[in-house]
Amino acid sequence: MKNLDYQQQGEKVILNTYARFPIAAVRGKGAKVWDADGKEYLDFLAGIAVCSLGHCPDELIAVLNEQAETLWHASNLYWLPKQIELAEKLTRLSGMSKAFFCNSGAEANEAAMKLARKYFYRQGQPDRYEIIVFKHSFHGRTLAAVTATGQPKYQVGFGPLPEGYLYADYNDLESVKKLIGPKTAAILLEPIQGEGGIYPGTPEFMAGVQQLCDENGLLLLLDEVQCGVGRSGKFFAFQHYDLHPDVVTMAKALAGGMPIGAMVVSQRASSGFMPGDHASTFGGNPLVSAVGCKNVEIISNPSFLEQVNARSRQLTEGLRLLKDARITEVRGQGLMIGVAFTEEVRPLVTHCMEQGLLVGNAGSQVLRLVPPLNITESDVNAALEKIQAALAAWK
Repeated sequence: MKNLDYQQQGEKVILNTYARFPIAAVRGKGAKVWDADGKEYLDFLAGIAVCSLGHCPDELIAVLNEQAETLWHASNLYWLPKQIELAEKLTRLSGMSKAFFCNSGAEANEAAMKLARKYFYRQGQPDRYEIIVFKHSFHGRTLAAVTATGQPKYQVGFGPLPEGYLYADYNDLESVKKLIGPKTAAILLEPIQGEGGIYPGTPEFMAGVQQLCDENGLLLLLDEVQCGVGRSGKFFAFQHYDLHPDVVTMAKALAGGMPIGAMVVSQRASSGFMPGDHASTFGGNPLVSAVGCKNVEIISNPSFLEQVNARSRQLTEGLRLLKDARITEVRGQGLMIGVAFTEEVRPLVTHCMEQGLLVGNAGSQVLRLVPPLNITESDVNAALEKIQAALAAWK
């Protein structure tokens, strides 16, 4: 079957929730993907920051095969050794106390918000349920997560939305201060806003948010679903700042493409949940946890992260040398980079695809580049050449 065949077949049976491009991805290895017509692409989208070791990495395949022949699923009614091992790795790397596993970023953020409310309920303060979130944020597609998402376009038609969410301006501490009141339970933010346009938090803003949480007894919830697990150049993005969060959520890259979400919590926050308060049938099953353990082991190695930062510098510098008057800014952290334009970039994404390069957008006017974290120097140079050619074709 060819790309068009898959498109026509898919339109008949798949619910129309994605504005899909007209190719069918059928095979991948490393930083390369091939479509059903046999065309090769250099993948600088990586499943939207998911395939952090590229496609079908040999190290993860070996672990996946071994675990597939041992135990797939046994329920969280029992202790699961690989889940415990993954929790140990994540709590050690984060300096946190305990972990909870689920299946996606939205679920991880949902768990974090439920934990914040239940924590204050158990403290005898049930009226403290409000969560301060930020405009242009993105936290997922469940009803509570999309309410926390500070982008009205994702919320239209789903009302009435859950109450208790207040929207501040990102990197504007005064806007946060104005929203804090006796009902405030927590502040939820992304250390690097992803879908909103690749905006890192400034050191001053992040320090100020931490101080506000400390002074007012609030829980600090960090969404690292996209920017975590090495994407920023450190294993956790919050490690670029002087922060001591109560909850950090992650998903996407945690198991290199296997569906898993997680949150790690501080000792204080861990008292919010008791047996029966929250659960996930498939969360942290042996298969995904085994792959996650190996993935985390590789990415958390200091020499691996040094290479992430080296490729980040190369890619960022190369993007800033691109010749196009429509480019207004190159921003980001690590290998989570956005190129802002004066025009909507979806046509540019298509031109890049025609050049054999897969990229995405973050908002309508920002080109998003989130390649595999083990991308090579030569692949970065090739991507820059393809982007320059795409810019020339984009009239």
